[in-house]
Parts: sequence; structure tokens; C-alpha cells
Amino acid sequence: MRTGAVAVVVVCAAFVLAAGCAGVPGQGGQTVVVGAKTFNEQYILAEMIALLLGEEGYATEVKANMNDATLYEGIRKGQVDVYVEYTGTAYSQLLKLPQMTEWDPDTVYDEVKTGLDAEGVTVLSKVGFRDDYTVAVPEVWAGEKNVTTISDLAPHAGEMVLGTDYVFPNREDGLPQLAKVYTFTFGEARQMAPTLMYEAIKNGEVDAITPYTTDTRVDLYKLRILEDEKSAFPPYHAIILANDRIAGDQKATAALAVLSDRIDAEKMRQLNYQFDVEKKDARQIARDYLVAEGLIAG
Repeated sequence: MRTGAVAVVVVCAAFVLAAGCAGVPGQGGQTVVVGAKTFNEQYILAEMIALLLGEEGYATEVKANMNDATLYEGIRKGQVDVYVEYTGTAYSQLLKLPQMTEWDPDTVYDEVKTGLDAEGVTVLSKVGFRDDYTVAVPEVWAGEKNVTTISDLAPHAGEMVLGTDYVFPNREDGLPQLAKVYTFTFGEARQMAPTLMYEAIKNGEVDAITPYTTDTRVDLYKLRILEDEKSAFPPYHAIILANDRIAGDQKATAALAVLSDRIDAEKMRQLNYQFDVEKKDARQIARDYLVAEGLIAG
């Protein structure tokens, strides 16, 4: 074994708890695993994280299409190193904290940060945008029925089919919370992949859907987002979570710090549009954005 290789092993042994030698790809360093959920912006943001770390010499692997529980357990057990979560999900689903009478975004963020820290998971930063759940109906129907708020659905909900993603009907801050706050229930809730909800409402298979506020398909499919005037849904700030290996690595955290409060909802909708409508690859969208912003080399 050459002297240089011995030196690397010694350095790694000394600092493995702090950085896992992630910064020494090809020389015994561990690959940084970037997790992602099952929809547009998750794919894009995971690729951004991987590209930013890759620019600093880290070997990375993006593992997408994971659910909330798998990602959370993965980051706690060291199987996932970093991923983008949402404050509302972390508050209600991961930390199982009690529902608030009034959802204050700053209070939710502080509670999430403290709670995750106690679990060995660090909140590195907010990305900048909120991706809240909402309820949307066809614009034409809304105009005919004079529906502008979720409360306005009360006379119609019993005969309506609601299209949702796979988790909304069962999560405490989703459909159960909506029913509790607005005191009505839909005639039926059908679970499906988020991308299929729009075709379903276009084809009349469902009457309302639960999109995210950063989804540009709301405009493309001529839907009206209804005002959540009773604040039934908690705030969903996008936040970057990291395990101890990444959180303790100053080089890695500095690389990811450039995303702090950088992407607002309008910009995220634009990026999602490229994925959903223009059918661009998530990694290419991420790369083009980071290059345009001067964050990685072209």
C-alpha cells in the first residue's frame, strides 16, 4: 500500500463520524445517498442536491420514489443521508405532534426543527417555497356554482368524487383534518398517482382533486384553487434534512447552503412545468437551473 493511501485511511478513520469520508470518492469514501419522494419537484430537488455535492467531489446516488416513512427511517438509520421534506409532513406524520388550533408557519418550523434534532436529524435550511395541499375544481363548474372557498363545497360535497394522492385520505393533516374543520365529507375519495389526478378530473372521473400549490398543471387543466379560509391545512415549507454524517460535514453543508431560501413557489412551478409538460429529465432541469444561477460549472 502506498504512503498516500495509508494517509487517506488514517484521515478517514479519524473523521468518519463527522463526514463519513464522503468527500474522498474513489478512495474508500462512502456514497452520499439523496432520497426523494414520488413527484416532480422531489425528483428535481434531489438532483440539485446531488449535483451540488458532486461539484465538491462527493460521490452521490439518488434514490427516488420513496414514501414518507421509508425516507424518515432511512435518514435516522443512516441509509439515506439527505432529502427534502415538508414542515407539515414532518410535524404531523413523522413527529406525530398535536394539531394546532391555528397553523402558524414559523411555529410549525421551530417545532419541527426541535423535534427532528431530538431524533438525530438536522434541518439544514428552508428551500424557500411552500408546497401546501389545496382543493381544486374545474373553473367552469366553480363559476357556475359560485364556488371560491372550501366552505362553498358543503352543499355539493356529498355527491362529489375527490381524487387524491395515495397518502392524503389517511394522514391526519389531510382528508380527516379537512372533514373535521369544514364538517362535510365527500361522497367518495379515489387514491391515485398525482399525475393521474389531472387526467381524471379532465375526463370527469372525479369532481375535485387535492393538488399542491407549486403544481403548474392547475392552470393547464383550467382548475380553480379554493381558498382554505379556515386554515385546515398546515404549512408545508420545503426543508432540507440531513443525518449526522452530512450535518457534521462543513464542506457538504456549505455546498447545500446555496439552496437556502433560494427557490420561491413561482420558480418551483416553472421547474415543475418543465418536468410535467415539457417532459424534460429531472437531472437536466436541475443542471440547467444550477448552471444558470452560477452554482455549478456549465
